[in-house]
Amino acid sequence: MIEAGKPIFVQIAEQIENDIIDGVIEEETPVPSTNEFAVFHRINPATAGKGVNRLVEDGILYKRRGIGMFVATGARQRLLGARTEKFRGNFVGPLLNEAAKLGITPEQVAKMIGESERRSSTS
Repeated sequence: MIEAGKPIFVQIAEQIENDIIDGVIEEETPVPSTNEFAVFHRINPATAGKGVNRLVEDGILYKRRGIGMFVATGARQRLLGARTEKFRGNFVGPLLNEAAKLGITPEQVAKMIGESERRSSTS
């Protein structure tokens, strides 16, 4: 799972985020401990802790003293909102800018996407 070129703590945070979004880890349930992450990925517990703490700072996780880290209520919706905005900025905006340069309207782009989706679902 660990990939080169991206800090490990970022990958740990993204793994937890993905598990929350996918419903693997539900709100108000515990996440694996930093030691569990460290053993599984063969990394330093402090590195795993840095990824977990990043999510605590973002309000996605919270600590129950003496018990562990838990997914905050509303975390999934916050993550979906943040990912949607990131998707808009990284993909939709540049797509529409390039389309405008080519004289393609947003409506034509939507039609192209629909056609591509239909083709891929019949393949």
